[in-house]
Amino acid sequence: MNFSNITVEKILTGFIKNEMNRIGINKAVIGLSGGIDSAVSAYLSVKALGNKNVKCLLMPYRTSSAESLTDAMKVVRDLNVEYRKIDITESVDSVVSAAEDKKISDVRKGNIMARIRMIMLYDESAKDNSLVIGTSNKTEILLGYSTIFGDSASAINPIGDLYKTQLISLAKHLGVPESIINKKPSADLWKGQTDEKELGFTYEKVDRYLQLKIEDRLNEEDLKKSGFDDVFMKRVNGLIIRSQFKRLPPLIAKIANRTVNIDFRYNRDWNT
Repeated sequence: MNFSNITVEKILTGFIKNEMNRIGINKAVIGLSGGIDSAVSAYLSVKALGNKNVKCLLMPYRTSSAESLTDAMKVVRDLNVEYRKIDITESVDSVVSAAEDKKISDVRKGNIMARIRMIMLYDESAKDNSLVIGTSNKTEILLGYSTIFGDSASAINPIGDLYKTQLISLAKHLGVPESIINKKPSADLWKGQTDEKELGFTYEKVDRYLQLKIEDRLNEEDLKKSGFDDVFMKRVNGLIIRSQFKRLPPLIAKIANRTVNIDFRYNRDWNT
């Protein structure tokens, strides 16, 4: 990305304003986790729409760290936005207890938590006639490091074309609290969980690789010359390929002459 943070801010706030105007809704709701991604989305939304039109939901589970809630409240106070705190423990535990095998893994439980949170967000959006703002960055989207119909869901996503390391730079520019910027990235789905530990590499390393592979379109040989080894490249390439389904709407089997998202792909700007 060759744009300055000032330009990126202008583009992304403009995106939020324009998309909201197209849809005809002027209010936004955001799931605020205490992490950098949702914080940046919140700051951008307030700059675009004003703090009276942005609501944040804080949705801790019983194992969520106290630090996450503290950091989320820093954002709420700094932006002076309306918020609701919703404890999702009872909802998540009821789904977990309904599992047939009764031996649910941390990953499965984390997926349930992410989807319960999105249920809460979309219900809030229906109540207030608002739009759910996305909080997934480009690194997560490319690697499939998200829960489909969970944290990857949204009406619009202002940060989805920013790699994690770019997002950190923008966060500093926007004035996101330092405690959020400086802590290790984590979805806070279970105790001690961090993104980089789970992925097996740092965001700095994978972002450099993705920049060269996706943006600069370097081939495999040139990527190796740039210092990346076969094991790392196969791991990242595999994540990108296997998660392609997460980046697409559900595929519809073709029967008619014009099938949604295959032949029928009009812009929503019907009258232009």
